[in-house]
Amino acid sequence: MDKYEKVRKIGKGGFGKAILVKSKEDGHQYVIKEIDISGMSPEERQRAQKEVEVLAKMSHPNIVQYKESFEVKDCLCIVMDYCEGRDLLEKIKSQKGELFSEDQILDWFVQICLALKHIHDRKTLHRDIKPQNIFLTKDETVQLGDFGVSRVLNSTLELASIRIGTPLYLSPEICKKKPYNNKSDIWALGCVLYEMCTLKPAFNADNSMDLEVKIVRGLYPPVSGCYSQELRSLMAQLLKPNSTERPSVSSILEESFLSCRIQKFLTPQIIAQEFGHAFLHKQPKEGVVKGSPGKQTLNLYKQISAYECRI
Repeated sequence: MDKYEKVRKIGKGGFGKAILVKSKEDGHQYVIKEIDISGMSPEERQRAQKEVEVLAKMSHPNIVQYKESFEVKDCLCIVMDYCEGRDLLEKIKSQKGELFSEDQILDWFVQICLALKHIHDRKTLHRDIKPQNIFLTKDETVQLGDFGVSRVLNSTLELASIRIGTPLYLSPEICKKKPYNNKSDIWALGCVLYEMCTLKPAFNADNSMDLEVKIVRGLYPPVSGCYSQELRSLMAQLLKPNSTERPSVSSILEESFLSCRIQKFLTPQIIAQEFGHAFLHKQPKEGVVKGSPGKQTLNLYKQISAYECRI
């Protein structure tokens, strides 16, 4: 902690507190997440260390960047970049009922999807996607943060079974206490998209029982017709009560009205890194002429060549 000067406390949660600090070395501001490990069991300490491991592996323009970690007495300290803007919930509240333009919503949504794709490609669930964990930098770049309750999966098909997350954004399978996978993050993504379009949570109730009934049944008020059919149709797909009917984040980004925006937020090099790896696992299917690109390959070409898209 000697390298940092405390500015102020900016948050507190179940895993500890967040402190805004200034580096004595470079003068930049960072957030230090302090996790009290004094009373932790070995399993809980391992979970805290897992957060550091997860953060260390994430390097993406739309993900809050991890800097370093260290222990001070009975605290595990995790140092991350500070987003000088505000979180998405604050942005939504500041609208005072005035709806965002579809163009703005799609720009934010694509960036959230790009961050989530990076996470899911690394066999990780976020498990707490909500407007409060989506940050906007000074230049309005979206950054997804708070991996305090995320989990690295042993395989992409493995199901988690711990009930965790914020009630308003819990998926039907979690409400029903069933195992879940990355499609649970997709549900929360749908809830965030809905909230960007309506400025209100998709699911709300006076008590937890009524809330869970609405979530399990997928009952939410309709979105304004001022938004395109494409956007409203996508939202309906994300909020399918049956998790197997929800799209993956990769297939979401293949939608033409979204893929054409990718080049606004990622460099050609990062686009190649994020999408090019799919070619490594692409095997010619029986009956397909070798060298003849399939639909998925063509979609990837379109994404990497997104410069031709006009917005």
